[in-house]
Amino acid sequence: MSGPGLKIKIQLYCGDEIAMGPGKADLLDAIVSEGSISAAGRKLKMSYRRCWMLVDVMNRCWSAPLVATSSEGAVLTELGLSVLSQYRGLQKAAASAAGRSHWPDLARELRGAPLPMREN
Repeated sequence: MSGPGLKIKIQLYCGDEIAMGPGKADLLDAIVSEGSISAAGRKLKMSYRRCWMLVDVMNRCWSAPLVATSSEGAVLTELGLSVLSQYRGLQKAAASAAGRSHWPDLARELRGAPLPMREN
């Protein structure tokens, strides 16, 4: 990173499980573009098992499954598409709000890189 940076990470919880977060949203996007969980995993450089576990958590945390699977692959359900769209909107709104509020003042005071460690 060439200067001060801000990363906003929004996670939605269902009990102790993360029902939606940046990684799960990326997985849903990859399922949409690739048409299967295994192809989405390859695109994201994740194991099929890891992807399946993330999909399983999402499908158990929402009022209905977000991903539907068949022998032909996987697709997002109507709810899955809606949740993904709303989550991406929430991310944009949070980033926009941060940019308008305290972040510009903080960025002016934040070094681009830490000073070297002091030797004792």
